[in-house]
Amino acid sequence: MNIIDRFEQENISKLIENKKIPDFKAGDTVKVTVKIVDRSVEKDGKEKLTERFQAYEGVVIAKRNRGITSSFLVRKISHGEGVERRFMTYSPVVHAIDVVKYGIVRRAKLYYLRERSGKSARIKERHMHIAKKPKVKIAEAV
Repeated sequence: MNIIDRFEQENISKLIENKKIPDFKAGDTVKVTVKIVDRSVEKDGKEKLTERFQAYEGVVIAKRNRGITSSFLVRKISHGEGVERRFMTYSPVVHAIDVVKYGIVRRAKLYYLRERSGKSARIKERHMHIAKKPKVKIAEAV
């Protein structure tokens, strides 16, 4: 591992200390919570900073794994228009990433969804089986 890779790994570990990034890929529906900082000027001339969180939910159509510059592209339909937004995976602006649905696709990049709408743009759902803990009966002492 060279110096640049080691530097990137250290920075990535610092950036993801407080947040958990789930394992997702193209075809999955994710909900990305983004931190937005608004600046407003009050009557007395002072600046006021307000933070709020905004959710963006859509289908991941591309994912780029390149160390600290990793990113993913999310597409959603808003008021009948397709909207795409690229998020940097390790950015401090991204507050949380939640996987809503897992999809079954055969491609790594789903750019063909841009030309499709309605039923032809649907993605099959992949059901994740979570192992349940077996119930253990405690033997009663006689």
